[in-house]
Amino acid sequence: MLFLGLSVYAWITVLVIVVMFAVLLFTKIPAEVVFLAAIAVLYLTGVLDVGEALAGFSNSSVVTIGVLFVVIAGLVHTGVLQWIVQHLLGTPKTEKKAVVRLMLPVAFLSSVLSNTSVVALFVNVVKMWAKKLGISPSRLLIPLSYASCFGGICTLIGTPPNLIISGMYANETGQAMNIFTTTLPGLFCLAVGIISVLAMRRLLPERKSPEDNFANTGDYTIEMLVPSDNTAIGMTFGEAGLSHVNGGQLLEVVRFDKEIISPVPDDEYVMGGDHLVYVGQVDELIQLRNTHGLVNANHNVFSLDEVDRRRKLYTAHVVFGSPFVGHCWNEAPIKGRDVLTLVAVSRHGERIEDVPGNVVLRVGDTVLIECSPRQSVIDGEMAKALCFDENEAVPNIGRGTIVSSLIMVALMVLSACGIMTLLQSAFLAALAMVAFRCCTPTQAFKSIDWSILMVFAGSVVLGTAISKTGVAELLATSVLNLCGPHPLLVMIALCFVGTFVTEFISNTAAAAMLFPIVYHAALSLGCNPFPFLISLMLAVSSSFATPIGSPTHMLVYGPGGYRFIDFMRIGFWMNIIILIANIFIVNLIWPISPLHP
Repeated sequence: MLFLGLSVYAWITVLVIVVMFAVLLFTKIPAEVVFLAAIAVLYLTGVLDVGEALAGFSNSSVVTIGVLFVVIAGLVHTGVLQWIVQHLLGTPKTEKKAVVRLMLPVAFLSSVLSNTSVVALFVNVVKMWAKKLGISPSRLLIPLSYASCFGGICTLIGTPPNLIISGMYANETGQAMNIFTTTLPGLFCLAVGIISVLAMRRLLPERKSPEDNFANTGDYTIEMLVPSDNTAIGMTFGEAGLSHVNGGQLLEVVRFDKEIISPVPDDEYVMGGDHLVYVGQVDELIQLRNTHGLVNANHNVFSLDEVDRRRKLYTAHVVFGSPFVGHCWNEAPIKGRDVLTLVAVSRHGERIEDVPGNVVLRVGDTVLIECSPRQSVIDGEMAKALCFDENEAVPNIGRGTIVSSLIMVALMVLSACGIMTLLQSAFLAALAMVAFRCCTPTQAFKSIDWSILMVFAGSVVLGTAISKTGVAELLATSVLNLCGPHPLLVMIALCFVGTFVTEFISNTAAAAMLFPIVYHAALSLGCNPFPFLISLMLAVSSSFATPIGSPTHMLVYGPGGYRFIDFMRIGFWMNIIILIANIFIVNLIWPISPLHP
């Protein structure tokens, strides 16, 4: 039974896609949960059989991505990225040279590594480098993110959509793409992108770095001493009214034997000689001396350097989708928050003059948090809710650096020369990384981002459903009816849709949803689908107009002190420019041609 040219199964697939778009756009439900739910619905309704529903988890492209996580772990833990950072940035004399000096190595690294990992490493380096050069970090962090996107499209392993599309193409045609298939068009788009950034430098915002507000803790911390004759001695901090006070809260207690208690529970007892460190509005906190019989401490904490000797301070940024968004710190629904203390909040480059615990947090806010030296915050849910500036593990550069680099080069050579498939060479490289101790088995296992793999697997399954039910063929026909029998117009229209959609959802999801449509559109025109798919690869990784268009944009959003409009101001034009460059170079290298019988 057909309705408007589609079967019941096809309409179920369309409904699943629409609901997925809505959920991904308007809720905070993790993408992997959304994709797994979609797979379940497609299987339970009979759209897909059990083999098709589980096929994504055994797809060669998905497995390749998982194995490459281990290879990347070896490179990270042996300091390859750090070595490149130290030796390639230098000290350029002008901002133009700084942009070029930054974008080229970032693009190179992103062509063989996770661009998210590359940007995460470079964020702190760029901030320090910018300060050394006398440039606002906001002038360099957007080019940093853009460079990682350009670099990712230069190889099949540079960005997940390339692997997903190439894997689907191999399944349809039996022909595997070379690891360097996208290198020439990618390099052309990189060159155009660098020139465009330099030409549009005036559109790059100059924002105040949020961390500048945290240079002096004396502005919002005060230390007082409990004298030996204080009436509160023997009472709990809650009973004495010393935990939560007007204008702030108790950050930590330093005992006479140098024991540090942080956070301070309400049932902890007050002892003579306790040093109480409060955070908040200093003017109001000073009144504690009179109301609670406290005295000034002989030595107050005035600088981050002094504080850091006794406890750990972290600067972090609230990311999109974080549980902290829309909540005060103490009300956010997230585990691990109870062992941390919020010290200060900065928004749009200005520190908020309010009790930190009362501030309703927003995306892009910069927070200064404190934890005990025994605690680690850059793990678990907290690592996903906040983007931390601190990196506790700084690898040593030595023999392992050379070994891991050689392993990566061998992977690329074996794959490019056709000696091994990409999956085989990736497995060999991953085993070599562990065998030569570039990373431990535990580090290798922890490096695998299972949530990303779930999204990739779900993307493959969704693409199967779109093709099987005829939805792809119908959408392809609709595009043809709209654009007419003009292959170039069809390519432009589909790439425009790819670029637009990726501003709002995962580029991997966009690639999986659009592949069957683009593939069938090319076949309907009687054209070779290869150039259409290459242009799709470039399009879904070229989203520059919103900070949610790429995970790398979200990584620099907070550290740069950006506002949403900052990305739109330069990113809209960058989208148009790269779209034109994409269509031009793909048709120059692979002119649209009839499909060979």
